[in-house]
Amino acid sequence: MNALYAEARLPGLIREASCWAHARREFFKLADVARKARDACTVISPIVLEAVKRIDAIFDIERAINGQGTDVRLRVRQESIRPLIGELHDWMTTQRTCISGKDDLAKAFDYMLKRWPSFTAFLDDGRICLTNNAAERMIRPLTLGRRNWTFAGSDRGRERAAAIYTLLQTAKLNDVDPQAWLADVLSRIADTPSSRLAGLLPWNWKRRQDAQKVDACS
Repeated sequence: MNALYAEARLPGLIREASCWAHARREFFKLADVARKARDACTVISPIVLEAVKRIDAIFDIERAINGQGTDVRLRVRQESIRPLIGELHDWMTTQRTCISGKDDLAKAFDYMLKRWPSFTAFLDDGRICLTNNAAERMIRPLTLGRRNWTFAGSDRGRERAAAIYTLLQTAKLNDVDPQAWLADVLSRIADTPSSRLAGLLPWNWKRRQDAQKVDACS
């Protein structure tokens, strides 16, 4: 995994962007009133509650601009979220000095503080999401089913499976019905010259389908 972020990586360096949902989850666990009640522990650290409150404020702002253009997201993040991030970092740094290194809360703080540049990458790039929840939802079917297809048969089979998964997810991202697209492509690909294969890619396929619908209605 570390090789992905190596400066000498070809074709280029990958910038790490950490997931705030993963970081917030640890604080949520520590603030879980129901679980603490079951464990006969009703005391919840005020530091934990304050951490949840501060992080939730960032999520509230981000939720309001979810789906907006990258320019809008970047502007709102610079104006409204960056100050909160700065205050959160100062507060976490101060609080961390008061917590034992063996405490679970210290681990939650360290997880973020040691990766702060990657947690703040979204502030300077409107394309970066606050969380990787969308990506995890996309790979969820593979994760749930991997026990049913532990082996791809061969390296070539593995590469082909990865290519198919990528194309199907690309179709979904372009609002294309994967089944309709794949059925049409499979029926036409044998008669399509290699120079025109790009026309079968989901976004080009959708553009042609939309044009045909317009022609049919005119």
